[in-house]
Amino acid sequence: MRIALYQPDIAQNTGTIIRMAVCFGLPVDIIEPCGFVWDSKELKRAGMDYLEKADVSRHMSWETFLQKNPNKRIVLLTTKSSEPYNQFKFDRDDILLFGRESAGVPDEVHNYVQGRIRIPMKKEERSLNLAVSCAIATAEALRQTTFFEGLE
Repeated sequence: MRIALYQPDIAQNTGTIIRMAVCFGLPVDIIEPCGFVWDSKELKRAGMDYLEKADVSRHMSWETFLQKNPNKRIVLLTTKSSEPYNQFKFDRDDILLFGRESAGVPDEVHNYVQGRIRIPMKKEERSLNLAVSCAIATAEALRQTTFFEGLE
């Protein structure tokens, strides 16, 4: 399983997600361009010393990301889906894709992915923080695939 961030805007969210991924032993793909400088103090503050331990791959575009991950099922977390994340059947080799904080993903990406899921929430609310959403979906995917076995 992998976590992929599509053109992330906020360094603090990216750092927090990388830290979580290190704790679960997951690689992270960053699909550029980012909305922040990669060595920013905000990224370093949120990622702390976990950034040094992280398995991060940076891709210059959506196309280069796809070239590096052929034949992988990509599951997008999106507010435009009707399928709740906890009713989706995850596989161990899934790539969990999260869009930009400011704009999600373009239609090209939305139409390409093989799975689209959402986190149910109160109708009048717009969205959760990206790092929080990533943690919720990742924990469920790992729970379903028994990946938590062997972790302390």
